[in-house]
Amino acid sequence: MVILFDHGTPSGIAGALSGHDVTEARERGWDTISNGELLTAAEAAGFDLLLTTDKRIRFQQNLTGRKIAIVVLGNSRWPVVRLYLDRVALAVNEATPGSYAVVHIPSK
Repeated sequence: MVILFDHGTPSGIAGALSGHDVTEARERGWDTISNGELLTAAEAAGFDLLLTTDKRIRFQQNLTGRKIAIVVLGNSRWPVVRLYLDRVALAVNEATPGSYAVVHIPSK
């Protein structure tokens, strides 16, 4: 699976996603574009999944008809997220085209 990390996604997660090709939005110069433009650019570039920390993306964007899967992290702080990498990997591995999932990660 070809995965795009948005600008808030901790880069350390990539190590837990073996077998997947991970690119960060900033590597493409996409770290300053809006979510709607990011989703469109990612789909056009052949990305299968967007891993994001934007919990409001579902309400801010019309996701109907999107081909890209979206996985939202419930917490973006690496010291906490790293304790739940198994949950992140599971959500990514279970994603299907156009799906939406939230990885629940406690605040502490």
